[in-house]
Amino acid sequence: MRNKATAIAPSNIAFIKYWGVKDEILRLPKNGSISMNLSNLLTTTTVEFNPDFYQDTVTIDTVIDIVSGNRVIKHLDRIRSLAKIKYKAKVVTVNNFPTSTGLSSSASGFAALTLAGARAAGLDLSEKELSILARQGSGSACRSIPDGFVEWLDGDTSETSYAVSLHPKSYWDIVDIVAVVSKTKKEISSTDGHKLATTSPFFEKRLELNKEKMILMKQYIKDKNFSAFGELAESEALELHAIYLTSHPSLIYLLPASLRLLHLAKKWRQEGLEVYFTLNTGQDVHILCQKKDEKEVVQKLLKLKEVQNIITNYPSDGAKLSNKHVF
Repeated sequence: MRNKATAIAPSNIAFIKYWGVKDEILRLPKNGSISMNLSNLLTTTTVEFNPDFYQDTVTIDTVIDIVSGNRVIKHLDRIRSLAKIKYKAKVVTVNNFPTSTGLSSSASGFAALTLAGARAAGLDLSEKELSILARQGSGSACRSIPDGFVEWLDGDTSETSYAVSLHPKSYWDIVDIVAVVSKTKKEISSTDGHKLATTSPFFEKRLELNKEKMILMKQYIKDKNFSAFGELAESEALELHAIYLTSHPSLIYLLPASLRLLHLAKKWRQEGLEVYFTLNTGQDVHILCQKKDEKEVVQKLLKLKEVQNIITNYPSDGAKLSNKHVF
């Protein structure tokens, strides 16, 4: 068996988002979702299985992480079970962006871990099998396996809940500019937040609307209708944060700096610069624009004291193997 492998996987931004799970163990979503892989939010992970290792070790961004490490080891156990091996593993992960702040580091992290771990364990899994396996580590990680623009299918079983590529990265040259307003870790993780989804009085209504929104979003992307796409992505983000705010206990992820950026995006649009925002489970704001407007948007963001960092992303491939090991 190959005992060492490295993978690089992107984070992704969901335009139609998933929230709530049907099955916590399998991480089956309450609804389908549509996303785009991001070119400059990347996780690189090296996994080595070795008969000489007496325990699993997990290092994330140079820190031996016990809490996150427990989730990683559970995922290693899934891989070991599939590969029918018992070797312990060394896992070293490096993110090129802030971890656990709402930029979907768990998506890129578990996608990279799945691909590197499977290959290191000697498994030769299909894209569908990798997506199903990644989903069990972190739901949104299944979307970071295929390329480009991606749909996570809303299945009721593990075998029917996985992500597929709708279009390659080259299909549409839109830009996702992340305005980082804080590098502080969010107080409530997405995993814990999902458990509160059904406590919002508006959650069932959200599920009712999901299928129509999925159809519309796929059509807008297919047609490259940026205006309709942006309006739907923006309203979807606000709708999801309304679910967060009305859960019990409430989940308040947005900071004053986040809210200022939402107001500014609407203001810039009124002034003729066509930008829209979307949000993840966190405080940072994703500004969506067309390639022709990228420089102007970046210049505006650079002038804002609230913005600590700017990360410009284009549509990206999904998880890929790499010959450059972290260790």
